[in-house]
This record gives sequence, structure tokens and C-alpha cells, in this order.
Amino acid sequence: MERFDQLGKARELYKSHSWAVARNLLLEADGQTQLEPADLENLAIASYLTGNDPESDDILTRAHQGFLNLDQKEDAARCAFWLGFKLMMRGEYARGGGWMSRAGRILEENQLDCVVAGYLIIPAALQKLSEGRYSIARKMFNQALEAGKRFDDPSLCAMGRLGHGQTLIEMGEAEQGVKLLDETMAAVEADEVTPIVAGIIYCAVIEICQKIYDLHRAREWTDALTRWCESQPDLVPFRGQCLVRRAEIMQFHGTWEDAVEESEKACKLLSRPPGEPAAGEAYYRKGELYRILGDFPQAEEAYQNASKWGRQPQPGLALLCLAKGQTEVSKKMVLRLYSDTNKRLKRVQFLPAFVDILLESGDTRQAREAAEELNEIAADIDTPYLTAIATCAYGSVLLYEGEQDMALKQLRQSWSAWENLEIPYESARCRVLIARACLDQGDTETAKMELNAAKWVFQQLGAVPDIQRVDKQIGPDRPEFRHGLTPRQLEVLRHVAGGLSNREIAGKLYISERTVERHISDIFNKLNVSSRSAATSYAYEHRLL
Repeated sequence: MERFDQLGKARELYKSHSWAVARNLLLEADGQTQLEPADLENLAIASYLTGNDPESDDILTRAHQGFLNLDQKEDAARCAFWLGFKLMMRGEYARGGGWMSRAGRILEENQLDCVVAGYLIIPAALQKLSEGRYSIARKMFNQALEAGKRFDDPSLCAMGRLGHGQTLIEMGEAEQGVKLLDETMAAVEADEVTPIVAGIIYCAVIEICQKIYDLHRAREWTDALTRWCESQPDLVPFRGQCLVRRAEIMQFHGTWEDAVEESEKACKLLSRPPGEPAAGEAYYRKGELYRILGDFPQAEEAYQNASKWGRQPQPGLALLCLAKGQTEVSKKMVLRLYSDTNKRLKRVQFLPAFVDILLESGDTRQAREAAEELNEIAADIDTPYLTAIATCAYGSVLLYEGEQDMALKQLRQSWSAWENLEIPYESARCRVLIARACLDQGDTETAKMELNAAKWVFQQLGAVPDIQRVDKQIGPDRPEFRHGLTPRQLEVLRHVAGGLSNREIAGKLYISERTVERHISDIFNKLNVSSRSAATSYAYEHRLL
């Protein structure tokens, strides 16, 4: 009777999501007399949700074998599926694939038409999605959704709908895809799905929203995930991913100290043995924060750890190299990334950095191509943040090409968007570019105003490298403020002093001869000289070179 009461209490606690207490009671009961397979399955889930992965694997294996012994083949197949799926989520694809195959074989040999067959479609569809075979993936996710409807399984319906929405977004149909994500989240919030499926969906939806820069949705669902985790204090999985996303949102909105703290927590939680692949994302976020704060050794170490956990350290590592003055190294990194990446959602993650790095290296032609591609993707996805990024990138290219009027229009539009989104760092960086455009037009007073405003924001954030860059531009001895010459015009003047023709300068800087002529004309006007030799003499006399 005592054991029955203990089991009954454990089952009630399990239903109320008191995972740690339920696990302890079930373990105690199992130590006295072997549990029935159904109770073992619950114990395996409670063990997983409290962060005891190896224990969960062993107990779920026992539940699987127990169901086979009772000739309950569908239940045995279900345990095999979830064991395989959990292993795959941890990056153990060989072991996970083996259990998936076992689940499929049980269904096939016993000619079972059941909901587990629908679940087995999900990992296969995800594989097609990762391969870029979107039409096939879309069809398979829909098959899983239909199976969920047929067997009245809300969790399978939600996973099928999630995959369908993600596939639509990859195909460029963002509006329809996002609607499916919202519908999927409605099922989660209505508590229609199992806890493991709820956690999977929360993390997947937030990740997709971050990829398409839908910050409003990402923040909304991250807040919901935070509340969900807090309602289950014993919950371990998904909490780390929640911290990573919270850190990213904090970074966007300028609360960098809190973001660093959250990323540190995420790194510790996700890298705790046996570790989770999401640790790579946590270390990458940590690297991004330390890079913009100016702690380059910490940033480099974090990027290296991200790589160890299977997360591509780009474009952050390339931007770190650029900040350290290693422009050519940085350019090689992003060029390799550019040639190796075909999927739109992955390309959009590094195209803004690609534009910045190419412009710094003087490759305006390829920078323009990247900016145009970014604008095309932004037009398809149509989220305010991505539109602001694309507009700023295109404005930067126009600035380097010498089209100051058009550049200012783009940059002011981008700055206004950043202000509306309350993204202070990007807003300040945009003002630095506006200052450069004003300098190009000889408007040094407006340029100083913009730079001082940007510096004030950088100081509030603690963006040390950006503060140093601005200080170099607004220092009292900067030639561009004494003579109105921009960095680009100084570069042209250097080549003029070196005896290069307009055509040769155009080839060196990847700009047109017409643009070179305009730069030289502006240089003559600002220095009040009338010839190339006079401009050269003036430059050396006043140490402009």
C-alpha cells in the first residue's frame, strides 16, 4: 500500500510538472521494486527535464524493453523514437539514428499505422530542410501535420506546423511562414503539447525570429519562454537557450552588462557535462559582447570555444580581426564564408559584416553586390530591423563611392529606424557614417555634432573601440576638420602625390574615373589649390599624408 501511495503521489507530481520531486519518488520506488514501463517512461522524462541525460537514456531504454516484453509495440516504438530524438538534439547523430531506425523497424515488422510513424517523419524532414530541399521538406512536414490531426496528437501537429513555417521562411515566403510560427506558439501557450515539445518549439521559434531579425517577436517569445522556465524551477533543458536569447535581446537594446551576465550563465549551464550543442551559440554571443566592449582576448577565447562546440565563429571573428587592424585576414575569412554559404537565412547573418569589411579593404564593387543582395532579402522578409541594416549597408557603399547626397538619404533613413527600434549601438554607428558624409560635403560642424552624439552613446554602452575611433576623428589635430578632407579624399590625395593617373587611382580604389575626378575637384576646392603638384606640396607641407 505504501508503494502504491508513493507511486500515486509521484504520478500527480509529474502531472503538475514538479519534475525533481517526481523523479526522486519514482527513483525510490524503482529501487524497491521495478517500475512498470509507463512509469519508467515518465521517470525518463523527469530525469531529462532535470538535466540528468545519461540517467534518462538508460531508463528510457528500460521502458522500451519493458513495452516490448509486454508486446506493446507502439509504446516501445515511441520510446525508441524519443530516445533517438533526444540523442540527435545533443549532437549524437549515429546513436540517435540507430534508435530511429529501430522505431521504424518495429512499426514496419508489425504493420502498425500509428502516431509514431508521423513523429518519425520529423527528423527526416529536418534533414531535407538542412539540405535545402525545401519542396520535399514542406511536403514531409505537412504529412506529419496530417498524421497528428488523424491521431489527435497536438504535439505532432505543432511540430509539423513549426517545420512547415520554417520551410516557408527559408523559401522566401516569410509572411506565411511567420503566421504558422505564431499558430504553433498558440498551441504551446494553451498547454496542448508535452513539455519536451514545448521547449523544442520555444527555442526553434525564437531562433528563427532572430535569424530574420524579427526582434519584436523574438523578444515577445523569449519573455514567454522565461515565464515558462520560471514556472518550472526544476527545469534544466531549454533554460540555457533562454539565457542566450535574453542576452542577445539585451545586447540589441543596450543593456550590455546584463547581457554579459546572461551569456556567462548560459555558457556555464550549456557546457556542463555532457554539454549541449547550444553551448556554441552561448559562447558566440559572449564573444560578440566582449568584441564590441573592446576586450579582444576574451572575445577571441569565446569565439574559439564557440567553434569547439560546433558553432561557426563567423562573422564575429572576422570583425574582431578587422578591429585589431588585420584587414586582409578579415577579408579572407568573410570571402570564404560568402562562397561556402548558399542558404538565404544563413547569408543574411553575415552580409552586413561582409559589406563593412569589404569597404574597409577598399573593395567597393563586391561590397555593392553584397549590399544589393542584402536589400533584396530584406525586401522579401520585410522586418524593420533587417530593413534598417540593409539601408545602412547600402548607404555605406554609396558613401565610399562618393555619392554623398544619396548616402545621406539612406543613412538618415536607417538612423531613424534604429531610433524607433530603440537600438542605441547601431543608431550611434549610423551617426558616425552620417558624419563622414557631412565631411565629404565640407560640413565640418554638422560632422562634429554627429560624432559627439555618437560618442556619448558609445560611452553609455562602454563600446571602447568605437569611442577610440570617434576620438581619432574629432581630435583637434585631425586634418579632415582643419581642411575638410575626408578619409577617402586623403586616400585619393595620397595616390595623386604618388604620381598616379585618374585611371590608375580608379583601379586601385575600385571606383570610376568620374568619381576620382570629383574627389580631386573637391580636394582642390578645400585646399584652395589649382593643380595636382600644388595639392601634393600642400599635403606634405601640412603633413596630411
